[in-house]
Amino acid sequence: MELSKSVWRSAGSARLFLEYGCRLMKRSGINAALLITPAFLLFSVFVVIPVVQAAYYSLYEWNGIGPLQAFRGFGNFIQIIQHTIFHTALLNNIKIVIASLLLQLPLAFIIALLIGRKRYRGEMFFRGVFFFPYIIAEIVVGIIWRFIYYPEFGIPTLVMQFITGQKNQIGLLGDPNVAFYAVLVVILWKYMGFHLMLFIAGLQGVPAELEDAAVVDGANSLQTIWHIIIPSMKTTFIISIFQSVIGSFNVFDVVWAMGQGGPVNSTETIVTYLYNFGFRRFNFGYGSAVAVILFFICLVFNVLYQRYVVGDESNDIRS
Repeated sequence: MELSKSVWRSAGSARLFLEYGCRLMKRSGINAALLITPAFLLFSVFVVIPVVQAAYYSLYEWNGIGPLQAFRGFGNFIQIIQHTIFHTALLNNIKIVIASLLLQLPLAFIIALLIGRKRYRGEMFFRGVFFFPYIIAEIVVGIIWRFIYYPEFGIPTLVMQFITGQKNQIGLLGDPNVAFYAVLVVILWKYMGFHLMLFIAGLQGVPAELEDAAVVDGANSLQTIWHIIIPSMKTTFIISIFQSVIGSFNVFDVVWAMGQGGPVNSTETIVTYLYNFGFRRFNFGYGSAVAVILFFICLVFNVLYQRYVVGDESNDIRS
């Protein structure tokens, strides 16, 4: 009899516990829905709906005023893919990606190792010097560097006159063969401070005990960096590489301020190409098609990066 009572009490307690758990989950679900709804609405209004509209407009020929005009289907996309200037813009974006990964990020990491590992007098000053270009507006940076590259009194002209003693004007932004590389220098300089701060923050999370243990075991500086610091900063590198690639495909303001994609379209990027051949020519259907292509490029990279890079990192953390 006592055994049956205890069984019933246990069963009743379990039932009450399950009912309480169900009510709690239902209440948590309602609270979560209330908290997510504002962000979901903002995301839908400013991201999802514009993307869907751009995809819809890309199928038409439209000047941006009045109703949609002739239906073109994939005609805009075919025209873009066959356009040699778009090839130049896409190639320039790829060059920016390569330069960012091979030059900007390693240089930022080296500088972070020099100024971000130990406390010393003037540390904050050097951090501010390298980070300052990043907080300046892109348009302002472009205008400043246009003056720096100015053929009559720019720094390249003054340096060449000092070396050769002759008054030769160096117009880097006017030469189609070198204009893009002159702009590329500015892009790398402008955004290096962002990655520098990421690496400095990542260095703060490297346990000093690991470095001390490596030194005790006889590791030199390069071995410590390669076997201790870099593996400990894997998450930081993943974030920095992702931001670098996505940002390289979306660069616009600096390029536009320095030459609007010229001379002879030599400095075009995908976004300046979109603006020049879409908005400035009132061909919004064509411009929307360019935007859809850019969105697709970033989306494919994002999916592959999340799957094969971020996913592997998550698996390593779980294991």
